[in-house]
Amino acid sequence: MRKEKALTSHRVLAAASAFFLLVAAAGGAQAQAQSGGAVAVPAKAAACAACHGADGRPVLPVYPILAGQTSRYLYLQMRDFQEGRRVNELMTPMVAGLTRDEMRELADYFSQLKPPNQSFKVDPEKARLGKLKSDETLCTMCHLGGFAGQNEIPRVAGQNYDYVVKQLDDFKARRRTNDAGNMTSVANTLSAKDIENLAHYLTGL
Repeated sequence: MRKEKALTSHRVLAAASAFFLLVAAAGGAQAQAQSGGAVAVPAKAAACAACHGADGRPVLPVYPILAGQTSRYLYLQMRDFQEGRRVNELMTPMVAGLTRDEMRELADYFSQLKPPNQSFKVDPEKARLGKLKSDETLCTMCHLGGFAGQNEIPRVAGQNYDYVVKQLDDFKARRRTNDAGNMTSVANTLSAKDIENLAHYLTGL
């Protein structure tokens, strides 16, 4: 009985913590939007804040930075999660009830926010090797100079290191395939060391 009460108490505390995190993060985003003259924060953005942080700045580095990402890319990823072309145990249920207009509104909002400065400590030698590998694989043909992205091609400059490594690993292992085959083909040529070096390079941009 005491064990069940303790478990119930733990669940209540966890739920309360999640609720206050959502409120605080959403409030921070609203404050920045009002002070900076940005677009109004969409109502649905509050749910995003729990993982992606206020203003599209993630709480943990395993989550992607949404701030400054291309609007078209964000929209397509939400649509792919919704339609099963990309699967994630957190994102799939989060987007299940969104309309196309709500997804576009969220994508437009996050795309207009300023990306944060990276706190990750980049290894200069690994970053140098990562640049050489990116030149070899012609990454900028799609991601553009500076890796700023375009349309449905994501911005990866300054993206979180852990997230970059995870996505390249997933493309290589074909756990992620919603890329028309382009990233799968490139990632298939990369070694674990190549992926590490590329992640240092991209995170440091």
